[in-house]
Amino acid sequence: MTTGEKLALLRGKKGLSQENLAEILSVSRQSVSRWETDISFPETDKLIKLSKLFECSIDFLLNENSQESEENVINISISDCCRFIRECGYFFLATSKDNWPKLRPFGMIYSNKKTLYIATDKRKNVYSDLIANPQLEIASYNLNTRRWIRIHGRAETENSILIKDEMINDYPLLKQKFSSDAEMFLVIFKLLIDEINIF
Repeated sequence: MTTGEKLALLRGKKGLSQENLAEILSVSRQSVSRWETDISFPETDKLIKLSKLFECSIDFLLNENSQESEENVINISISDCCRFIRECGYFFLATSKDNWPKLRPFGMIYSNKKTLYIATDKRKNVYSDLIANPQLEIASYNLNTRRWIRIHGRAETENSILIKDEMINDYPLLKQKFSSDAEMFLVIFKLLIDEINIF
């Protein structure tokens, strides 16, 4: 894993945007972007601040063969996944029907810090595809960091009124689209995640 890749993941784990990190370090957002894409490297004083902020060694940040465990330092949480995708502004959802892949753009994803949720309409093909075969993959690309996230798992309908209300509050567009007479068509899927990769 390169220095830039480590910085991007550690920043995400802390819940910081590139702008937030730039402000903390008194640099431009473009500087952070260049570090995360391995175009340039932080100066020594910035590396010291980064190692303190991310609670890791400078050696870990700079050395791809560092003995420090990346798994212990970089743990991709559900919140990290949701934040990554929402920073991208969209994601692609891949389903499979009759052994043929189907790919669709999506825009709404929600996390209660334990689970990821997506919303769709029962009248759409994606609903019937997921009911017939719950296996799915989500992918999203961040143009700023030039990084992908891919999530493999299964979809399961979520019947919790609390989750539904939280997602509607998070996305007012859902409230507009599914007014009282159309609310019966709104369906929330919980994602049971098997694997997450950020690269």
